[in-house]
Amino acid sequence: MSKPVLQSSPVNHADFKELFRNLTAVFDSGKTRDLAWRRAQLNAVKKMMSECEAELFAALKADLGKSASESFMTETSYVSADAAYSAKNLNRWTRKRRVSTPVFGQPGQSWIQPEPLGIVLVIGAWNYPVQLTLAGMSAAIAAGNCVVIKPSELAPATSALLARLLPKYLDPDCVKVVEGSVPETTALLDLPFDHILYTGGGNVGRIVMAAAAKHLTPVTLELGGKSPCVVLPDANLETTARRIAWGKFTNAGQTCIAPDYLLTDTDTEALLVPLLEKCIREMFGDDPQKSDSYGRMVNDRHFQRVSAFIASGHTVIGGQLDAADKYIAPTVITDVAPDSAVMREEIFGPVLPIVRADNLEEAIALIRSGDKPLSAYIFTNNKRAERKFLEQVSSGNACVNDVMMFMTVHELPFGGVGPSGMGAYSGKRGFETFSHMKAVMKRGWWPDLALRYAPYTDKKLNLLRKIR
Repeated sequence: MSKPVLQSSPVNHADFKELFRNLTAVFDSGKTRDLAWRRAQLNAVKKMMSECEAELFAALKADLGKSASESFMTETSYVSADAAYSAKNLNRWTRKRRVSTPVFGQPGQSWIQPEPLGIVLVIGAWNYPVQLTLAGMSAAIAAGNCVVIKPSELAPATSALLARLLPKYLDPDCVKVVEGSVPETTALLDLPFDHILYTGGGNVGRIVMAAAAKHLTPVTLELGGKSPCVVLPDANLETTARRIAWGKFTNAGQTCIAPDYLLTDTDTEALLVPLLEKCIREMFGDDPQKSDSYGRMVNDRHFQRVSAFIASGHTVIGGQLDAADKYIAPTVITDVAPDSAVMREEIFGPVLPIVRADNLEEAIALIRSGDKPLSAYIFTNNKRAERKFLEQVSSGNACVNDVMMFMTVHELPFGGVGPSGMGAYSGKRGFETFSHMKAVMKRGWWPDLALRYAPYTDKKLNLLRKIR
């Protein structure tokens, strides 16, 4: 049996090929197809989230400064609930799905039969290094696949912990963990996986897709983008401010579905800014740097990148920086031009720009002038405005009168559109993503109509026209 954890550089490509051969042999044995095996693995994921909670919280604190409550809410409880949901529905999802058979196919039966793809590579992300690694893994396991996990090296404490825990809780013959950085990821991408799930930025997403194309490997890409948040004057502004502040500043803004920028008119902005300031103070105190509930930037490079965005507008809330602590205060900037630096790329940090839009039409036009976002948000009591926004703004996910909460609904697929990603997973959609929906038809022996066989005649053609 190959080692479940491969250490970092120097990369020995022979080790990766051996790992892949071993997984192929295990998959071919049929071990992962067994529903009892799948259910046991999913239950083990849930058990690991509970029994190792303190260790997971400590690793997330070390990597991102996350509080225990935030780690529970956005990481461990999500993974646990997701695995439990899949385990509960496994029998239903794996059943044959019968479809009707036309007259010409009679006597016969037709159905769709889900089957596992084979070996799945899950390349995790650093911003939610537990959730965005293990949720994809659980979906692949639910579908009956072997899995290779590549945690993000930018969250080293969490990566090391997952590498230690996963072989203890999950079947080490079927689930492997590979730690490392670019060399290890590059070596893995040389292998002919049956599916690849990557969560991260668009530039690396293109590299993953290009590598997958060499083997015609399907990919699911979760790539983020600039998720807009429109606030109309009729919204309940106190609740709106509280929900936006929570969504934007959770994990210090390092969330792919966080509201990236806010669109509203001048009068609404004047009312909303003091409410945002009040909510930030209620959540993180007068000095968020001293709050146990407020996180840090993942590294110095991201600190410098996000800090530079503050100059794109007029700072009305926050703006304090501490490079040594990788701390950026919850910050709101106004007077932001649509073509400013902060509007040209995903912020992925605790800086919220407000861009003026006099009405919904103007806001929609600005959103549509850029790439399709991963998420889109609108706050309004106007049903017509809500409908117009949902119909005219294309996004991977959308939420009305809140942010990010669609993630709590396991029945909803999670995925991007256009540059914000392709494919989706979560719940049943995750099972389907990592399954092949095989089309099957079974024919009876009699009658075996001569109608379809040559020689063809006008009489046969006329009969065909009548029964098709």
